[in-house]
Amino acid sequence: MTQAVTHPAFEFIRTHTLDSLKLRVEEYRHKATGAQHIHLAADNNENVFLVALRTVPHDSTGVAHILEHTALCGSQKYPVRDPFFMMVRRSLNTFMNAFTSSDWTAYPFASQNRNDFYNLLDVYLDAVFFSRLDELDFAQEGHRVEFAEAENPQSDLVYKGVVFNEMKGAMSSVGSQLWHTLCKYLYPSTTYHYNSGGEPEHIPDLTYAQLKEFYRTHYHPSNAIFMTYGDIPAAELQARFEDQALRHFESLDEVISVPDEKRYYAPIAVEEAYPLEDSEDLGNKTHVVLAWLLGKTTNLDEALEAQLLSNILLDNSASPLQQALETSDLGQAPSPLCGLDDSSREMAFVCGLEGTRLEDVAKVEALIVETLEKVAQDGVAQEQIEASLHQLELSQREVGGDGYPYGLQLILHALTAATHRGDPVAQLDLDRALSELRRKIADPQFIQKALRTWLLDNPHRVRLTLRPDPHMSARAQAAEAARLAALKSSLSEEQQQAIIERTQALQARQLQVDDESILPKVGIEDIPPHLHYTPGSQEQLNGYPLRRYSAGTNGLVYQQITAKMPALSQQQLQLLPYYCICLTELGVGDKDYLATQRWQAEVVGSISAFSSIRGAGNDVQRVDAYITLSAKALARNNGAMNDLMQASLQQVRFDELERIRELIAQNRARREQSVTGHGHSLAMTAACAGMSPAAKVAHELGGLAGIAAVKALDNRLADDAELANFAQQLAAIHQLVLTAPRQFLIVGEQEQLDSYRDQLAARWPGEPVTPGFAAFSLAPVSARVREAWITNTQVNFCAKAYPTVPLDHPDAAPLTVLGGFLRNGFLHRAIREQGGAYGGGASQDSNSASFRFYSYRDPRLEETLNDFDAALEWLATSELQPQSLEEAILGVIGSIDKPGSPAGEAKSTYQAELFGRTRELREQFRNRIVAVTLADLKRVAATYLQPEKASLAVVTHAGNRELVQGLGLEIKTL
Repeated sequence: MTQAVTHPAFEFIRTHTLDSLKLRVEEYRHKATGAQHIHLAADNNENVFLVALRTVPHDSTGVAHILEHTALCGSQKYPVRDPFFMMVRRSLNTFMNAFTSSDWTAYPFASQNRNDFYNLLDVYLDAVFFSRLDELDFAQEGHRVEFAEAENPQSDLVYKGVVFNEMKGAMSSVGSQLWHTLCKYLYPSTTYHYNSGGEPEHIPDLTYAQLKEFYRTHYHPSNAIFMTYGDIPAAELQARFEDQALRHFESLDEVISVPDEKRYYAPIAVEEAYPLEDSEDLGNKTHVVLAWLLGKTTNLDEALEAQLLSNILLDNSASPLQQALETSDLGQAPSPLCGLDDSSREMAFVCGLEGTRLEDVAKVEALIVETLEKVAQDGVAQEQIEASLHQLELSQREVGGDGYPYGLQLILHALTAATHRGDPVAQLDLDRALSELRRKIADPQFIQKALRTWLLDNPHRVRLTLRPDPHMSARAQAAEAARLAALKSSLSEEQQQAIIERTQALQARQLQVDDESILPKVGIEDIPPHLHYTPGSQEQLNGYPLRRYSAGTNGLVYQQITAKMPALSQQQLQLLPYYCICLTELGVGDKDYLATQRWQAEVVGSISAFSSIRGAGNDVQRVDAYITLSAKALARNNGAMNDLMQASLQQVRFDELERIRELIAQNRARREQSVTGHGHSLAMTAACAGMSPAAKVAHELGGLAGIAAVKALDNRLADDAELANFAQQLAAIHQLVLTAPRQFLIVGEQEQLDSYRDQLAARWPGEPVTPGFAAFSLAPVSARVREAWITNTQVNFCAKAYPTVPLDHPDAAPLTVLGGFLRNGFLHRAIREQGGAYGGGASQDSNSASFRFYSYRDPRLEETLNDFDAALEWLATSELQPQSLEEAILGVIGSIDKPGSPAGEAKSTYQAELFGRTRELREQFRNRIVAVTLADLKRVAATYLQPEKASLAVVTHAGNRELVQGLGLEIKTL
């Protein structure tokens, strides 16, 4: 890395090298506007850009969120209707998005191609600082009223808008309702009191004029934080910032900030309700949480103390508060909010139970307070404190990048401090703060003092009770209908005509074809000629196959033990997910599960088990399957990790029946909460369930049918005899796994790999192969699905699927490109812009040999299913454009070439090659993608996407029962 050079428009503030992260942090200030630039200089060609604005709303109209959407709908330099989504498909980006948090809005992207990076930078800078904010875009993205029959003023008025429907979907989640209700009381006077995403009942209160005024003050460089990561020098980036945006602005006097929260003098207790349209017993559906407001996130020492205290109390099942919550018969599982929230200016610690009874609320509070009092009185073992500090160190060291780009993860980690004018460098350089914390914990009273200071003696405490109300949803719908009816009755003929004309104008705008050529682009010629590949060794370890990968893991080591999945009965197959959960959550040898959890916390960063069932690349009816035990640790703990993994596999005990019961109850709670966030994936999995054995199993184990199954299982396990039988079945599965052939994976830094191999060899002497081992197999599957799953949601998730071909088939490539082509050319406009859904699209899933249409958080149902068909008609009858094909190809290649973390890429390669997905086959598929033609798209659509072959699955609410019955769908209830 070269030394920092400053552009003349910026002043250099400081630089700081972080050896543990292999980067240098540079901080600059724009002289004219005061804009901050923080650059993370690293030897990495995946360059990341983010510009963040401090956005501090004072109501729940969703102004910051709607502005985030609207700002991306055209700008001064790029006056097209949708430059953001246009650039998604004209780019080789590895990440593009925009986020609205509670007190900031950010616009990040990443790319490995420098020309592409600068193209995106140009568009993003113009979108943020020179947005057009067209009133029709505000109506589309935010909210509007239309007549149910667009040109009939006698029909009912309805609310529409992308954010309006997105938040209806988001607020269908009980976890979201719990969090936003809690913040309303925990933060009585600051911006966190409000829902920055927008409450559906308040979103229609936002006016266009208010949106523009919020933009004027908040989207100014004086309120902006530029953050970058990668190998492009800071001065080169600053030249672009200055030329394309900053030179047009002067300093803005207005300072956007969040003040200190007003503190309570005594704890408060509040009760609110959430809608639950459910025929089940409502007696045990209440949520109870306790929350405390702590110190500022910008004080790193306090923040780490609070994180350590939270870890000690809640990190694992042996942690005192987590143990009390998990083992209590007062509730079903610990609340999903449990833990430390450090995303706001002042931290919050939350704990509680879900699945409780209303009459037990006081008992839950007493349980929590008594547990904290006991810890404050007795303390915790020094080994537990050391283990929690170990977890903090490990999380600081790990090189991420599997979800977001690694550079973006670092940027977001520093953003909270930057937002509140703290020290973002300190947030990244935890070594000093961790050393100071290690010194503090030498005081045997440290944890007791911290617990009393932060929690027991802290009067700013809220007890929130959120109880179910089966009539609340109907009342909310009635209130919305009444509001719309009152509005309609007040309209003059001129106002009615204005609504009709705006609807027509918006439809015309959505249908207009913009001149995309004004936007920058990369092309097929910019695609790298070869797939990025992480090579690994192929060797033997005492007769076992071993793969070793060298990767820049920053002092961590990753290991997996993979067993061929044995033949399982149908009943055993249904228990496979629970076996994988229990394998690393139960006791080992003479240790009970609590002692084992403490052992895990001392030795590894994580340990888990998972199963993989996939169809063959040339025949999805023929499956292969594996069970993997996976862990990671600091290099110094590699030997101890080996001991733990070996003991977990060879000595796990299935006799802790109450623990098993708790694990299933917790799994049920998490799975039930997942529907509103992943409804489109669950609907697609259901629609594909008849197309291959692996797809059927995915639906039965991990999909909607799996959620229904875990609810039924949890209910059955209330019976002690059922529980004992269940544990015996898990133990029987484990005995079969122990007989299976196994192999090993090691990922670490090159200089340590030989040592890791030798340590592994010492623990796993060769064992004879079990004679007559029977491998897992499944019968072929071919059936059409037509299902509607009823659950607690305000929006719909729709899916339609067709049987196609597996990955090795030549048509898999054009089908994959077709998904992006249909999304870009038809579905995005029809489902999101016109239909108001938060998202929609299509994709080929070669693992199940299926092509799937989907919509996400969708106010419509039947109309969306019709749009799926209309997309195919558009494809067949339209003159397709070569530019659109190139964009779809770029999108697929971008997703294939998207980098992960160093360890993540090695693990992905290992798992892919277990199933025969060799480098050559993956390269062949990538080459086929680049060679796809427009004729190929029409041909594969006509060949495979035939109406009589389609399967349907939707996730919807009880109000749509008659509708889905009329569509001939079988109704299933979650």
